[in-house]
Amino acid sequence: MIFSGQAVKASLLPSGIAQLVFDLEGSSVNKFDRLTLGELSAAVAAVAASDARGLIFTSAKSTFIVGADITEFTGLFATGGDEIMRWLAETNAVFNAIEDLAMPTVAAINGVALGGGFELAISADLRVAAPTAVVGFPEVKLGILPGFGGTVRLPRLVGAEAAISWISSGSHIPAKNALGDGALDAVVDAESLLAAAEALIEECLSGGRDVAALRSAKTQPLAAPDLDAIFTAAKPAVAKAAGVNYPAPLTAVETLQRGVACARAEALIAEHEGFVALATTATAANLVQMFLNDQFLAAKARATAKGAASIDKAAVLGAGIMGGGIAYQSALRGTPIIMKDIAQVGLDLGLSEARKLLAKQVSRGKLSEEASASILAAIQPTLDYAEVADAKLIVEAVVENEGVKKSVLAELEGLVGDEVIIATNTSTISVDAIATALRKPERFCGMHFFNPVPLMPLVEVIRGEKTSDATIAATVGYAKALGKTPIVVNNCPGFLVNRILFPYFGAFSTLLNEGADFRQIDRVMEAFGWPMGPAYLLDVVGIDTAVHAQAVMAAGFERMALGFESAIDRLYAQGDLGQKSGCGFYRYEADANGRPKRSDNPGIDGLVAVNAAPQREFSDAEIRDRMMLALCLETARCLEDGIVESAIEADMGLVLGLGFPTFRGGALRYVDSVGVKTFCALADSYKHLGAMLEPSAGMRAMAAAGARYYPL
Repeated sequence: MIFSGQAVKASLLPSGIAQLVFDLEGSSVNKFDRLTLGELSAAVAAVAASDARGLIFTSAKSTFIVGADITEFTGLFATGGDEIMRWLAETNAVFNAIEDLAMPTVAAINGVALGGGFELAISADLRVAAPTAVVGFPEVKLGILPGFGGTVRLPRLVGAEAAISWISSGSHIPAKNALGDGALDAVVDAESLLAAAEALIEECLSGGRDVAALRSAKTQPLAAPDLDAIFTAAKPAVAKAAGVNYPAPLTAVETLQRGVACARAEALIAEHEGFVALATTATAANLVQMFLNDQFLAAKARATAKGAASIDKAAVLGAGIMGGGIAYQSALRGTPIIMKDIAQVGLDLGLSEARKLLAKQVSRGKLSEEASASILAAIQPTLDYAEVADAKLIVEAVVENEGVKKSVLAELEGLVGDEVIIATNTSTISVDAIATALRKPERFCGMHFFNPVPLMPLVEVIRGEKTSDATIAATVGYAKALGKTPIVVNNCPGFLVNRILFPYFGAFSTLLNEGADFRQIDRVMEAFGWPMGPAYLLDVVGIDTAVHAQAVMAAGFERMALGFESAIDRLYAQGDLGQKSGCGFYRYEADANGRPKRSDNPGIDGLVAVNAAPQREFSDAEIRDRMMLALCLETARCLEDGIVESAIEADMGLVLGLGFPTFRGGALRYVDSVGVKTFCALADSYKHLGAMLEPSAGMRAMAAAGARYYPL
C-alpha cells in the first residue's frame, strides 16, 4: 500500500503501475471536500516518491467524482475574494502536481465525472471511460465557473469552440460525444477500464504516445487559427442565451479567452479571478442555494417514501389533455396505467395527447419508434370502471367541480378494494371537503399536477385531515417514479402554489383598477426575472380557470376578495379566455409550428378602462414592489400556517410550479435579500391598499428579532 486514507487509497498493481482509488467513507458518491483534496495531495506525493511506473485514477463507487462538495464550500464563498483565491491556488497546486508527475497518468472514468471530477481527469495525461460515463462542467448553473483548471485545460484538449459550448452551457456530455470532441481517448466496457488504462500507460512508456508533447499542449498558449474570431462570435450569442440575470456563462467565455493566450500559470490566475468575480455575487449564492434546496427536497422525498409499497399499476380517471399527460408520464417512466373516461371522445383526446408527446421524443432522437410503441401500449384506455379495479393508485382528473368530484370518487370507492389509494388532481378544491364523500378518507389525498404535465416538475401531494402517513408515502413514491419533485403540503384553499399565486394576480388586478397599463406590468415583472408577466400568464392559465380559482380563494381568505369587477372578470364575461379562445389580454394565432403566437388585442384597453380609474403613470419600482409584496407576504403566511414545513419547500414550490426566477433564490430568500425589517416597512407603506399587503404577525416578529428565513 502506497497510501491509505478515508477517501483515497493508492497501491501498486502487479504491473508496477500505481492505482489511486477514490472511495470516500460514509458517502454514496465521491466528491472533493477538504478531506479528499488533502488526501489526494498526500497520495500523489507518495506515488511520486514510489517506484511506480505510472498512475491510474479510479473509483470504487458507481460514480467517478461528482464534483466539489458544495455544502462545505458555501461558507468559503461568503468569506471574500482573498480566501477563495487562496483555496483555489492550493487546490490547483494538487492538480498541477498530477499533470507534472514524472510518470504517465490515466483517469479511468466509470461513471459521472462532473466539475472538479472531470478537472481531475483532464489534469491526467489520458482518459478512458465506460460507455455510460457522463462528463462535463455544470458550474455555470451554480452561477460560477470551473475553478480547478477546467477553463485552462479543456480548450487545449477539445479546441476553443467545443470548450465554449461545454462550459457556457453547463451540459452533461455522454462519453460517446466527449470521445468525439477529443476530451476522452477511449471508451471501453466498464469491466475493461483498468486493463485499458494499464495498456495506455504501457503505450506511453514504450514511446507509442508522446507524453511530453501532450503536456506541452496542455500547459502552453493554445495554438489555433481564428481564436479572436471564435470568441468575438461566441460572446454575444452566449450572453443572449443566458440573459442579463445570469452572468456566469459570459464571464466563463471571457475567462476562456484570457486563458488560451497564456501559459498554464497565467491562465490559472485568469480563471481564479473569473471564479472570484462570480462566487462573491448574490446570484451565485442564490443558485448554490437552489442546488442545496434540490438536494433537500430529494432527501425528504426519499425519507417520506421509504418503506412504501411501490405502485406497479396506476389509473387516471378523466382523459383529455391533463389525463393524457399523466398517462403519458406514467407509461414513459415505466408504470403501466389505465386511462378511464366516460366518453370515447375523451379517450381519443387523451391518447392523441400521449401520441403527440411520444412523437416529439422520437423526432428529437430520444426514443426509438419501437420504444414509443411500447410506451403507448402501457396506456390502457377504457370506458369501464371494472378495468381500474386492480390499480394500486388512482388519480382522479375530472372537471374542477366539487360536486362532480365527490360523485365520481364515491362511485369509484365502491368499486375498488380498501387498499387502493385514491388521489384527486385538484388545483383549488379542499381535499377535506371532497373526502367527506368517502368511507375511507385515510386512503385519500390530493395529487396536484401542473400543466403541461411532462414539462412541469412539481407535484403537490396534499395531506387531508384524515390522510394516513402510508397514503402520503405511497403517493410521494409514485410522484418520484414519474420523475417529478413532490412537495407534501397541508390542505387549505389553493394549497401552496395557487394560494400564493392569487394574491399576485390580485395585486395585478388592483393596479389595473387604479389605471396601470398591463403591458408595463408584464414588462416590469419579466425584467424582474419571471418567464412571463401576469397578463400573459393569465392568458396561458386560462381566464376561466383564473375566475373560478379567484372565487375559491376569496371564499377561503377574506383578504383575497377584490371588492370590484376586474378586467379578468370582464374578459371572462365576453368569452375571451386567453390562449384557449385565441383572445385575452393579448391575441393569439398559431405559428408555423402550431404554437400560439402573441400579438396586440386592439379591444383590450377599452375593456380594462371600464369602471377603472383613468390611466396614469406608475413607476417600475412601485409595480415591482406591489406585485412582489403580495406574493412574498402570502408565502410567509403559508409557512406560518404550516402549509409547508420549511422555507425551502415554500420557495421551491414557487420555483418549480410557477417559474419564480431561480437567480433570486425564491420568495423568502428574496425577502432575506431585501431584509425582513425593510420588507415589513415597505409593506406598511402600501397596507392602506388592503390586507393582502399587510405583514403577518410572524413576519413582524422576525423583523423585530433581526431574523432571516435562511440562515447565513
